[in-house]
Amino acid sequence: MSSKKTGFVGIIITVIILIILVFISNLRIEKVSYVENAFSKIVMPIQNCLTYLKNKINGNDEFFSNINNLKEENEELKKKNSILEQNLRELEIIRTENSTLKEYLKLTEQYKEYTTIPAYIINKDISNYTDVFVINVGSKDGIEKNMTVISEKGLVGHVISVTDNTAKVQTIIDTASTVSSVISTTRDSIICRGTLSGNELKAIYIPTDANLTIGDEIETSGMGGIYPKGIHIGTIKDIVNTKNITDRYMMVETAVDFKKIETVLVIVK
Repeated sequence: MSSKKTGFVGIIITVIILIILVFISNLRIEKVSYVENAFSKIVMPIQNCLTYLKNKINGNDEFFSNINNLKEENEELKKKNSILEQNLRELEIIRTENSTLKEYLKLTEQYKEYTTIPAYIINKDISNYTDVFVINVGSKDGIEKNMTVISEKGLVGHVISVTDNTAKVQTIIDTASTVSSVISTTRDSIICRGTLSGNELKAIYIPTDANLTIGDEIETSGMGGIYPKGIHIGTIKDIVNTKNITDRYMMVETAVDFKKIETVLVIVK
């Protein structure tokens, strides 16, 4: 009797399931979506709970916790790295300023026989015909036109114009520049003219009896009214002989590297 009841109940359950399936199959898509959403709301919490328990058992929760910790540590490291970069920039600025001050001191010691004003280049104007630059001192600092400008290595040029706070300097490699010079070993007088060809000057008006040697030093003669006597200019790099000995000339390599120069001294006396 009991088995008959059980079989009857099974038949009823089967019939109910079939009715539900038929009902669902006849619903519109919108209603099916509604039923699915309702089903999801019931099932998803249970599924999430089971997933959590599974992760807990397998230790996956520690993995996700470690990821969060790593993210926090990464953000903290980014902040520390930013602070370190800022400190590094500040140290670099201090190092540059210190280097400039050392160079000023070295220049002052080297040319202590002159009264000088230190300066650094703030702008350069280089073209096919000119080579001039602007320094950060002017008339308020005692700078005047035609004052000589030097560097650690030797002669740079002279001041050609002045404002209250700046001065423009024409370098000796400018094509409009000429410097009365002498060969240090023979004391023969020559004229050095700018070429704008790298760090080179062209030496002309060489005495016919001058004994020329590559490597001899060239310095200012003190004549011409601008440059003091004895300032180093450069060395003889090449001697070019011509058919007429009066037309021969030399190429002089300047002591100053005009591509890298940054700090200078202006001779005021």
